[in-house]
Amino acid sequence: MDTKKLRQKILDLAIHGKLVPQDPNDEPASVLLERIRAEKERLIKEGKIKRGKKSASDTPHYENEAPFEVPKSWEWTTIGEIASSILYGVSESAKEIGQYKLLRITDIQNNKVNWETVPFTDYDKNKAPAYLLTDGDILFARTGATVGKSYLVEGLKDPAIYASYLIRVQTSSVILPAYIKFFFESGFYWEQISLNSVGIGQPNVNGTTLAALTIPIPTYREQLRIVEEAKKWLMVIDGLDVEIEDLQTSIAQAKSKILDLAIHGKLVSQDPNDEPAIELLKRINPKFTPCDNAHYENVPFEIPKSWRWTCMAEVNEYNSASVDPSKSPNNDFELYSVPAYETGMPEFVKGKDISSSKKSVSKNDVLLCKINPHLNRAWIVSHYKENMPCLASSEWIIFRNSSIIPQYLSFCFTSKYFKELMLSNVSGVGGSLMRAQPAIVNKYLFPLPPINEQCRIVAAIQEYYEILDNMSANL
Repeated sequence: MDTKKLRQKILDLAIHGKLVPQDPNDEPASVLLERIRAEKERLIKEGKIKRGKKSASDTPHYENEAPFEVPKSWEWTTIGEIASSILYGVSESAKEIGQYKLLRITDIQNNKVNWETVPFTDYDKNKAPAYLLTDGDILFARTGATVGKSYLVEGLKDPAIYASYLIRVQTSSVILPAYIKFFFESGFYWEQISLNSVGIGQPNVNGTTLAALTIPIPTYREQLRIVEEAKKWLMVIDGLDVEIEDLQTSIAQAKSKILDLAIHGKLVSQDPNDEPAIELLKRINPKFTPCDNAHYENVPFEIPKSWRWTCMAEVNEYNSASVDPSKSPNNDFELYSVPAYETGMPEFVKGKDISSSKKSVSKNDVLLCKINPHLNRAWIVSHYKENMPCLASSEWIIFRNSSIIPQYLSFCFTSKYFKELMLSNVSGVGGSLMRAQPAIVNKYLFPLPPINEQCRIVAAIQEYYEILDNMSANL
């Protein structure tokens, strides 16, 4: 279920006058606008506000060019006409202590503010009243990646002012801030923002542009009904979001549990007719000395008798033979990198040198990522092209063994057991610099089932994953 589209549909219905029924007894929105204009004229005469560049009497008419049809009792107008104030924030530095909280763009996340983490600032006491926030104020991000995002101030407890990259909109008393906030989240609003934002590297919208945005205004009583109805529906959708997130978490946990059962030998039944894994190890390494599972001290967990604990170094047949550029006359090659893993395809590279940091790989090699944040993610080389070098970047540890099912190795490497091993051995400063050392990873133990059981395990995992993926896709 796409709750984002559902949320947009509710807001779309709201601003089109289709969310709640109209009441013919409502005072028309045209009367509200006249009242707002009269109030502004009074304040201008009293010197409390300045007349804008466009006079309040120059109200545009949208009868022939309205963006879409709205109920007859509604009116088309602009943000500037219904706002009592549109004001930029202050250019002040954030401090650990101060007289006022200083709300910044970065403090607004998902329509919420954690006021406990909002920093403080000091500001001229004579100027501060003009910038003090009150419940019902709407803050608008005017620049950067979040340009156009808005926040409705509610439940304010401490004196707070706002930073310069925000614009505050205060509405007239006959316009509900909550309705304006819903408009600021509608698709029609975002269309206008996209058309009016300027700047390539750092898009921005100024106060003049914000004031000129077109908005449909319902009657006051219908504003009340719209806000009440929209809140009810959005609360339901928020609940769905939580449920979907919980279900997605449960699906991820189920997948992890399936892998855990698989590598413990508990996902499928053992077949006494299967050739034991010890025979498989003998073929992989003729010098292998038969022994029981006690060959390794302190094995991580118990596995079936027909299985064997082994380590990557003992069964990894990969060697980093150099690539022969003559196989690719144009020096073209396919490159497996972490972005390739994320997109599901290798990257095709042309006209670049084949450096020593890249390793040659073949079809069915298993690549194990050794860097954060992709530790223990595995990839099976399956898009190999003949007569073209296929390389893996230095982010991967390469595992090759023709006697072990690559899908089993991939599932084993992505299990919780293996992830915890890798996390316990990462080194580096932090973030993307943290990586697992191949020499250590090659010593990791992993449980090896008989080859026939590997096939059954892979088939079972794929069957369960398909069911879970279909559930996830239909949420």
